[in-house]
Order: sequence, then structure tokens, then C-alpha cells
Amino acid sequence: MMEDLSRPGFWQACEHQVERARGMFARLIGADVDQVAVLPNASIAAHQAVSRRRWRRRRDVVATPAEFPGIAHTWLNQPAVRMRWTGPPGGVVRTSDYLSHITARTGLVSVPAVTYRDAIGLDVPRIARAAHDVGAQVFVDAYQAAGVMPLNVDTLRCDYLVAGTGKYLLGLPGLAFLYARHPDGPMPALTGWLGRADPHALNATVLDSPPHARRYETGTPCSAAVYAAVAGLSLVGDLDLEQVRRHTQRLIAAAARRLSALGEVVRIAAPPETQGAHLALVDPQAEALAAWLGDRGVITAPRAGVLRLAVHVYSTDEDINAVCEAIAAYRRHHTRSGGI
Repeated sequence: MMEDLSRPGFWQACEHQVERARGMFARLIGADVDQVAVLPNASIAAHQAVSRRRWRRRRDVVATPAEFPGIAHTWLNQPAVRMRWTGPPGGVVRTSDYLSHITARTGLVSVPAVTYRDAIGLDVPRIARAAHDVGAQVFVDAYQAAGVMPLNVDTLRCDYLVAGTGKYLLGLPGLAFLYARHPDGPMPALTGWLGRADPHALNATVLDSPPHARRYETGTPCSAAVYAAVAGLSLVGDLDLEQVRRHTQRLIAAAARRLSALGEVVRIAAPPETQGAHLALVDPQAEALAAWLGDRGVITAPRAGVLRLAVHVYSTDEDINAVCEAIAAYRRHHTRSGGI
């Protein structure tokens, strides 16, 4: 017999899980629980952070073409914003690229903790210091970092941080967290019943807003993603993330050496301690390679001319051997067939 999801008990239980997930994520990043909003995805989180911002004199947004499009498109869609792109188009961005673009006209600096395609880690605290020195705010996309490396919002010195549950936090797509250092600004342009001071008052004629990050929330979240988030965060919360980072960096370095010896072109961070938890293998037909590997039980992610090979705490040396052998087999097959 299927459970009746309209029963109050189910939704009360789900709301309890939302609060558990909120608290777990807050602890993971060193934030107060009232500084964290629960939202459907990172794009909506970015929109909520800036949708009612008055840009005025400080209307420059410093961002990189290496930013995930869901974040960058949000800045592009803001009225009166002037984009200042830093780093080479299609290339690898460096911390110094950001520092040279921050000026007195900068209102927001958008920086990924780790770039989504090439896994390049940036010196967020250094960039944040430069931004704050001119009165700008800092938005950090930590989607490729949360769960595989230590994150602390005070150390990062960021004003906003977003991360989703569908990757290293071991959950499902459909849930993201927005941290706001000062979550008492103007009401965001997008809202819903959960963004009220007392959602359960169910007052359709009053549009109030609480003095904490729940003001950024909208409607009922995906219950499956909520429960998966709690399960994943419970696992991640028990990990020593410094040890996890050392483990993933060792595996990525081993994969880079092995693949380079096979003649593959990989993008590895310099210095190596800034490398994220995935390796970018350059291939103009990355989608074909990913499909071939997927048919053989090796799951990867093609992204704009590279194949991402991601690892986590549970990844092993045997996994690295398996993916390297599978890629070598693909190349042999490709050579014999004259192309795929």
C-alpha cells in the first residue's frame, strides 16, 4: 500500500528533515543556521542573493568565463550590471586575474571555490580581501568543493556561498543551500509561502519577510532530495575533510601521471595543492568518450571539450586503474575503426 502523501504527518516529517539538512550544512561550513536558506538549485540561489540589489555606482560584476553558466547567466540577467570578465576565454583562470579586475566600481565578485570544468582552486580569501577593500561583496560557488575539502565561511570571508547536494555532498539533484552573511536585506524578487515570517499562518494577504535566510526560500522542496540530503550530509559530517582532500589529491595526481604517460592531455592545477577533486581530460569528442565508458561501467561527465573524472573518499587506486585502462582501450578501438 502506498503512503498517502497528503497526510499532515508526512509533511511535518519532511519539514523536520529540511531543518536537519539546514543545520548539517551550516555546521559543515561554519555558519549559523539562520544564515542558510534551502532552495531548489544553485541558479535560483544566485538569483535570490542579488535580485533586489541596487547597483548604482558599483555596478561592475567581476566573474570568469570559467564560472558555471547557471551562475554567470544570473549576473548577465541583472539590469544595469556591467560584466568584467577575468581570465582567458576558454582558458584557466588564476587568482591574479581576479585581483587585476577589482576596482572602486566593483559591486560583486563572483568566484568559484573550484572551477566546474578544469577543477582549478582559487585563493578565495585573498580575492575576498581585495573585494572588501573596495566595498564589494563576494559570492562563492562551492558546488565543486563542498564535501571533499574543508570549507569555512569566516576563513573564506565570503558574503554568499552556494552548494548543491547532487555531487560531493552525496545527495540528489533538486536541493541547494545558500549562505548569506547578513540575511536581513531587501526581500528577493522571487518568493513563496516558505519565505514568510510564519509560513504556517497561511495568510494570503500578507507579504512579510523574516530577518534570517529563510526569506530567500520559495515553495515546497522535493521531499526525495531532502531525505537524500540528510543521509548524504550525515555521511560527510562524519568525515575528516582534510584527510579526504589528501586522498582525492593523491588519486587525481596518480590519474594525471598515468594518463599523461598514455599520451592523454590533462589539465592539472599549479600548484598541485589547488587541484579540486576531479581531473579534466581534454577531448574534443568528450561526449562520445563518456558514452563509450558509460557502457562499460565507468561513469564520467563531459563538459565543453573535457571529460571530468571525479573521485571521492570511497574511490580507490583500483578505480584509477580501471578508468585509465578503459580510456586506453577506447583509444585503441578508435584507432582501429578510424574514428567514432
